[in-house]
Amino acid sequence: MFNPRPAVRRVPICAGETCVVVDDFLLDPHAMVARAQAERGQFAQAPGFYPGPERDLGPAVAQQLEQFFNQHVRAALGARRTLAAASRLSLASCPVERLAPLQRLCHRDAVGLGAAEGAGAMVAYLFQDARLGGTSFFVPKRPLDEIAAMMRMARGMDSAAFTAFLGQAPAYPIGSNSWFEHVAEVPAAWNRAVFYNGTVFHSGHITAPELLDADPARGRLTMNGFFRLRLNAA
Repeated sequence: MFNPRPAVRRVPICAGETCVVVDDFLLDPHAMVARAQAERGQFAQAPGFYPGPERDLGPAVAQQLEQFFNQHVRAALGARRTLAAASRLSLASCPVERLAPLQRLCHRDAVGLGAAEGAGAMVAYLFQDARLGGTSFFVPKRPLDEIAAMMRMARGMDSAAFTAFLGQAPAYPIGSNSWFEHVAEVPAAWNRAVFYNGTVFHSGHITAPELLDADPARGRLTMNGFFRLRLNAA
């Protein structure tokens, strides 16, 4: 499924953080798009940040992805062991006017980590039109406890109240605001995967939401991976 000899490079995100960009990621990316089309009815909206339906790819794919991650990526993210892995297909399709407050903010995948544990994440682009957007990274402008309190508050707000609070019209998070500084963007490309530290704030870089489509063959279809890691000793 995964290219055993991919094109791999490291791209700086911010001070102390690097993402790993892998081109020619899947041996047959068209087959994964075809699978998404065939299983379109099994996609479902899950609670959380993702602005569209998702479909778990199951343990066999997760195991293969974990093997690829261990061989090509893990060391670059400062991890010595992979504790768990999961993978899914995702289809960003929510119109801007229907975004929940938390979907208008960047986020991170760092819930429930134990001591000396870390989170790895991956997004692979399974669409030809690069205008559908890559991935952006952010650093907080305020202490993390203030960020967490703001997000808890946003969870209970409606769209109008959050617009007044944030001082920005509804949009996907693509730039800096009073809470976060946009520091890097990895552009989308067909069959490109980006691996990164999931504790870094990130979001899809969706500047043309009018192009989003609920059809996996035309929309912003991605393959996503999540890794629980044992970090190297400090």
